[in-house]
Amino acid sequence: MARAFVLPDLGEGLTEAEIVKVLVQEGDLVQEDAPLLEVETDKATVEIPSPLTGRVTQIHVQPGQTVKVGAVLVTFDEEGGRSPLPAPSPTRAPSSSTPPTPSHVGPVAATPATRRLARELGVDLRTVRGGTGPGGRVTDDDVRAAAGGRQPAPSQPAAERPAPAAPAVAKPLAPVGITPPALPKFEQWGPVERQPLSHLRRTIAERMTLSATLVPHVTHFDRADITELDAIIRRNVEPARQRGLTLTLTSFLLKAAALALLEHPQFNASLDPAAGELVLKRYYHLGVAVATDRGLIVPVIRDVDRKALPELQRELAALAQRVREGKATLEDLRGGTFTLTNIGALGGTGAVPIINYPEVAILGVARAREEPVVLEGRIVPRVLLPLSLTFDHRVADGADGARFATAIVRRLERPEQLLLEW
Repeated sequence: MARAFVLPDLGEGLTEAEIVKVLVQEGDLVQEDAPLLEVETDKATVEIPSPLTGRVTQIHVQPGQTVKVGAVLVTFDEEGGRSPLPAPSPTRAPSSSTPPTPSHVGPVAATPATRRLARELGVDLRTVRGGTGPGGRVTDDDVRAAAGGRQPAPSQPAAERPAPAAPAVAKPLAPVGITPPALPKFEQWGPVERQPLSHLRRTIAERMTLSATLVPHVTHFDRADITELDAIIRRNVEPARQRGLTLTLTSFLLKAAALALLEHPQFNASLDPAAGELVLKRYYHLGVAVATDRGLIVPVIRDVDRKALPELQRELAALAQRVREGKATLEDLRGGTFTLTNIGALGGTGAVPIINYPEVAILGVARAREEPVVLEGRIVPRVLLPLSLTFDHRVADGADGARFATAIVRRLERPEQLLLEW
């Protein structure tokens, strides 16, 4: 029986993806959950697994093609190629002496990230009962509950369940309501070359245009005297390396920002203009802008306020490496509440970053430099770090921004206190 496989819902309101690689050929026999294609979304490059065991009879897409959710990717001959499914991995956390009985017949509704998590935890998705996602889709929490032998939390009643997020709609690269004038014919002055924007680059352009158009940006500039902090980092570079850590300023910045957000929660929020409400988030998941050859990507470190600096540094290094290698998952890149962009390694004396919508603030950091400073009546060399806090003027005033920036500076200038605040 022929069965068409369409681009699944990738989560987070994503509506399309660009095909990067097709990992199978027509005529191949593939097992359920085997890698089928690689696609690039506005979040990351992700692997799409096969939803069933069968033989590939037709491939409908090719690399470089952009497809919408619901578009047919591959057609299978399900019966002709059926073969037994492999047994669950022995690394699966035991919950009983008897293997779980499959509760699904046919493919299980789950996102690629959830399927990957199931493979890592050794969970057979067919044994997961009662998916708690929309339409009965199996979620990450369902998989973790199955791996631990616990039942997932009961679904909320329909009346209490939050409304699903509206699907993302591609925005024009020009500001909303403005049609850009036609470009002149540049060829009349000399040779030109046209390069198509990648899916990721176009999405970045659309989102930056959206943020700059909808959000009234205001930026507060400050400097932190990090002389003592810089000395701590330099003294501990080698001891940290012996523990497998590469000590950087960014982990201290993340910690200082998260603790300052606890004091100033309006900067850890999103504005809901339709409801006339400020959505204050009581979790502190900080994004860190990472420059890659494909564009700027912002992976997210969760619960920064509750993690010790060594743990933050270790997680930051691993996350940045996955992003640069193109191995970050959607789970690595979503759920952020505040963003940090550190261009210090590249130089510059400052920058005004654009807010990562729908967040309401972003912290920019430039290169720290040793400068002469008057301290207690004497001119002494101190290491000064330029900071720029850009925030949404609809949710905070200039005085609020100044107080929040000061809370970050205060922690950076008292590193011994920062080391104890977790």
